[in-house]
Amino acid sequence: MNINLLTQLDWLVRLVIAGICGYTIGYERNSRLKNAGVRTHLIVALSAALMIIVSKYGFMDIINLHDVVLDPSRIAAQVVSGIGFLGAGMIFVHNQSVNGLTTAAGIWATAGIGMAIGSGLYFIGIAATLLILLFQILLHQNLRWIKLPASDRLILQLSDIEGINFTQKILKENNIKIINLKVERQTNDILRAELYLKIPQNYDVGLLMDLLKENDEIQSIEY
Repeated sequence: MNINLLTQLDWLVRLVIAGICGYTIGYERNSRLKNAGVRTHLIVALSAALMIIVSKYGFMDIINLHDVVLDPSRIAAQVVSGIGFLGAGMIFVHNQSVNGLTTAAGIWATAGIGMAIGSGLYFIGIAATLLILLFQILLHQNLRWIKLPASDRLILQLSDIEGINFTQKILKENNIKIINLKVERQTNDILRAELYLKIPQNYDVGLLMDLLKENDEIQSIEY
């Protein structure tokens, strides 16, 4: 099979555009000091585009010489499932908190963008890139019309377990949800309570601190 120069240049353009889109998303992630940055996203997008080009056009010589039918989507399906392993490596758990979900989702989306551009769907691939960037930037802003709860950690030093009951009561009265609660007794018979909270947006945390300080069993507060 003879592949003319214009066809090969078209494939090259697809790889370049996919790499640029991946670079753009990676730059946004890198600016927020995430593990997967420019190089990771660029390589994922470019590689996905390459695999789609191979899947669609890499076996045309066999089809022309032999009476066979090939499914051009078979490699694409493997890219979708295989990228999950890379995304899983971005997710880790530390102190009861899960990190890396957004980065993993970004890797998955970047692969999809590379696949779209590799298939020749330039408009939808570039549009998806711009939409992801737009939403990432908007959702990191403190927009009043987007009511997103904050998630914070509260560490208390307590002299008695009743301090925990008091804290739970105060949190409930202030519509603060406890995501996770861990209590351990230290060597000096002081209880250490570590709470992960969902705090409503625009809530005055100083008010919560003042309410907790009213209880004598709470010896120290770290927020």
